[in-house]
Amino acid sequence: MMNNDRKSGSFGRMARWISTITGRPATFMIAVGIIVVWSVTGPLFGFSDTWQLVINTGTTIVTFLMVFLIQNTQNRDTEALQIKLDELIRAVKGARNEFLDLEELDEKHLDVIRKQYLDLAEHARQHIERRTGSKTKHD
Repeated sequence: MMNNDRKSGSFGRMARWISTITGRPATFMIAVGIIVVWSVTGPLFGFSDTWQLVINTGTTIVTFLMVFLIQNTQNRDTEALQIKLDELIRAVKGARNEFLDLEELDEKHLDVIRKQYLDLAEHARQHIERRTGSKTKHD
């Protein structure tokens, strides 16, 4: 099996490192500190356009970069979750192995399978209602 760091390359390593750092409470407190320092310096700079531009530019850049970082993290987490689900399907006796890698199907095929499960759920609800209804009559 290929090492995940080699598979995802330097971007993957960097993204994991940054997401670890940015997810810490200390990093949040640093960000709050930056905002406090910026707001306190407002009167010093006369609340000038440049003063406002500094925070606007900084937050825009950070937000822009974080979008890619969050997407990378979400993709990695989703892929890991799908692999785990595939393993559970594979390992459980009686599970339908055709559901392995289900996320790769197009919307049309997923809708057909979803409809089957909606029908099963409706049937199960009706069964519960019948069972509950008969218990209530006997009480």
